[in-house]
Amino acid sequence: MAAGRTGSVVEVQVTPFPTARRAPDRVMYKIPFLDLPPLRGAAGTVSLPGSKSISNRVLLLAGLSDGVTRVHDLLASDDTKVMLAALRELGCQLETDADGVLSVTGIGGRPRARDAKLFLGNAGTAMRPLTAALALLAATQGGAFELSGVPRMHERPIGDLVDALRALGCPIDCLGQEGYPPLRLSGPAPLKLDAPVRVRGDVSSQFLTALLLALPLVAEHDVVIEVTGELISKPYVHITLELLARFGVHVRRDDDWQRFVIPAGSRYRSPGEVHVEGDASSASYFVALGAIAATDAPIRIEGVGSASVQGDVRFVEAAQAMGARVDIGPNWLEVRRGAWPLKALDLDCNHIPDAAMTLAVMALYADGPTTLRNIASWRVKETDRIAAMATELRKLGASVEEGADWLRVHPLKAWKAAAIHTYDDHRVAMCFSLAAFNGLQDDRQGAAVPVRILDPQCVAKTFPDYFETLFGVVRAEIDDIPVITIDGPTASGKGTLTDEVAQALGYGVLDSGALYRVTGLAASRRGLDLGDGDAVAALVPTLDLKFESGRVLLDDEDVSADLRQEATGLMASQVGAHGAVRRALHQLQLDFRRLPGLVADGRDMGTAIFPTAPLKVFLTASAATRAERRYKQLISKGIPANIESLRADLEARDARDKGRAASPLQAAADAIELDNSQQTIGESRDLVLSWWQERRPFPA
Repeated sequence: MAAGRTGSVVEVQVTPFPTARRAPDRVMYKIPFLDLPPLRGAAGTVSLPGSKSISNRVLLLAGLSDGVTRVHDLLASDDTKVMLAALRELGCQLETDADGVLSVTGIGGRPRARDAKLFLGNAGTAMRPLTAALALLAATQGGAFELSGVPRMHERPIGDLVDALRALGCPIDCLGQEGYPPLRLSGPAPLKLDAPVRVRGDVSSQFLTALLLALPLVAEHDVVIEVTGELISKPYVHITLELLARFGVHVRRDDDWQRFVIPAGSRYRSPGEVHVEGDASSASYFVALGAIAATDAPIRIEGVGSASVQGDVRFVEAAQAMGARVDIGPNWLEVRRGAWPLKALDLDCNHIPDAAMTLAVMALYADGPTTLRNIASWRVKETDRIAAMATELRKLGASVEEGADWLRVHPLKAWKAAAIHTYDDHRVAMCFSLAAFNGLQDDRQGAAVPVRILDPQCVAKTFPDYFETLFGVVRAEIDDIPVITIDGPTASGKGTLTDEVAQALGYGVLDSGALYRVTGLAASRRGLDLGDGDAVAALVPTLDLKFESGRVLLDDEDVSADLRQEATGLMASQVGAHGAVRRALHQLQLDFRRLPGLVADGRDMGTAIFPTAPLKVFLTASAATRAERRYKQLISKGIPANIESLRADLEARDARDKGRAASPLQAAADAIELDNSQQTIGESRDLVLSWWQERRPFPA
């Protein structure tokens, strides 16, 4: 089963190594940071999201074509989102059916809008090709288009592409710094297509790809592209050529990848159906995961394999060179640890520019220094990736050397807990998640350390549920998984505070007070005899139970209202009388301690269930304050209430709870008492988070 825990959501599972399936409706970790405790093992199955490189190329080709293209398994991410918005602005019709298949009705090379401002975020796979296509369309058909992005996009060079397009006759203005976005593309203007189009190939292959995608729109005669300098990232150009052929344009090239000919009369035609294969760059993190941590069973990766058109699938060769054991099928990989420690390597990474970043973190687990060469393109990506990787690796304690187009990483023995700055770069975040396996090193100096990933949401660029998927196939020692307990009397606000703290940290939630009611309700629904304690106890481990934003979900159904019914309370009393049920529920509560962490609220979380929790909070408020809160809550729901009666009931319940023989209401000896009578929920949350930060090994 997949780990279904995001934000303040917890889903109870029983398998130690579940299958992690993509779930587009999951909420990603939209939080300032995500702490990864030391991780100790990995196994299971991962289904990859669609390839970013293929997705945006297919979208543009479908948008420029005649006819309707049905796109299967499209990546849902920030980069595809901006491409889709741009195509819609240009007049493409986009419809998604119930199965998630996107239908794109193309514009046949004739934009409906001749004046548009397009925001393209930090998506190079949208900015570069759209610049070329719209520059040529504006020149031939008239129009004015402005293309812009986030600040980092305005730092990413596009001058070589602009120079090539200007040489063709396209009027292009750089609205900020020359050679960088934002850009204004205008027309009409006569094009000069008789001479070869020249473009540099040694900075980014996306410039050549942009021309290859755009020039078929104006190929009345053969159009020749000549590459100056050595072409880097040839596998990405190969993807472009394969997809052009799918859409009816068969480009000829020489053996040296220096000359490309777009045939006269080329015209885009929809192939009808296109399937986007899984992202090979994203596969690299799980290939590395298998090489590092899959000792008992493999990591199976579905979506790429020997039939892939993506060059980054060759990352497997590098992983094998470092000692990974890999089995390969047409559309799958299975990876497990082979050599340990990993073997150091010295590698020209021109053929796997994006996936090679993963090798930099794998190098920490190697038997000697690892050198990655021919990676100059890293410096013009989402960030200067050579500088970023060197800086963050050093935070962990590693010795790192860097040059203009190379990086050397030495193995690490004395690990430091570090907060990894991700630079709004998805690949930095995903790579450094692998540092959490430092506890597997046999000759490590000192205890295993956690890793903090700042701005984890940046993975939305290509793999929105990366961390959820990762947690679905990894294992941690139970004592390494952090727990915060929040105990307190009825109506003290502990449930709301628990939700707030959990959401801030990306942790799961345990509402222990609902468990007996849920058990009684579930047993009744399944027709069990509530007097049969053994039968009810056997049901408990099978409950598909989640706590989400104050709601209780049973089998994905919100049963919060049912739990408040008097009849459910009676069922809870019946099942709670059985010792077997109480023992089963005790274990169920322990089972909620899942990655990446847990915030548990109740009466005895800090005393009986999680006595070793590093932070225990005992929440209090006066009976008068709690009665007033409960009164307002009931009145807001249209339920009549008397504030004096509520106060008397709360005081009587406090007395009963404190006097219970089993698990009485009392603060743990090491709990911090928090009286929130005069505090807002936000103030209480921030105070608890400050206490938590004091207990973490990361800098403030």
